[in-house]
Amino acid sequence: MTPPWNETFSALYTRCLAEYTRGNTDFPTYYSSTDLAFLSSIGCQPREFFDFIEDHCPELPLTTALLVAALRRSFFLNEQGRKPSSRVLTADQLPLREAQLEGIAWLPRILEKAKAKLRGELHPDLMYGCGGDRNFISKHNLHLADFLETVRRAGDDIAPVLDYVRSM
Repeated sequence: MTPPWNETFSALYTRCLAEYTRGNTDFPTYYSSTDLAFLSSIGCQPREFFDFIEDHCPELPLTTALLVAALRRSFFLNEQGRKPSSRVLTADQLPLREAQLEGIAWLPRILEKAKAKLRGELHPDLMYGCGGDRNFISKHNLHLADFLETVRRAGDDIAPVLDYVRSM
């Protein structure tokens, strides 16, 4: 019997983190064909998964990676019908790091990254949950997964996102 996806994710995360900790940064060597098929089945790119490994820290532990992956997986399965997007959001398409939305710095940037994360459209050189995102999340007493879920629910309406950020 196949284990639940979250157990497979956690086991792969643990195995890849061990590789990285041993000094192996050649992340494509981490994955077997079975691993790649699994990642594809949940709408996760190999580099995207590696970003969680590379940035593993107290602010971005396995539990956070799993929660964020669960939201992406749900969006991939239920909203996208298991069909990956053909669009890719690149760094030059993101709002500048200094950009503000109603006086809240970084919000325009993390908002666009969150939308792209849900749709699986982040360029491999971009990460939802990077150091800048974690700084924003920490400063506003938020959680990466909760922010992502708020963005998912809000759709094109930024008011609920602004309310969420201001309420914390």
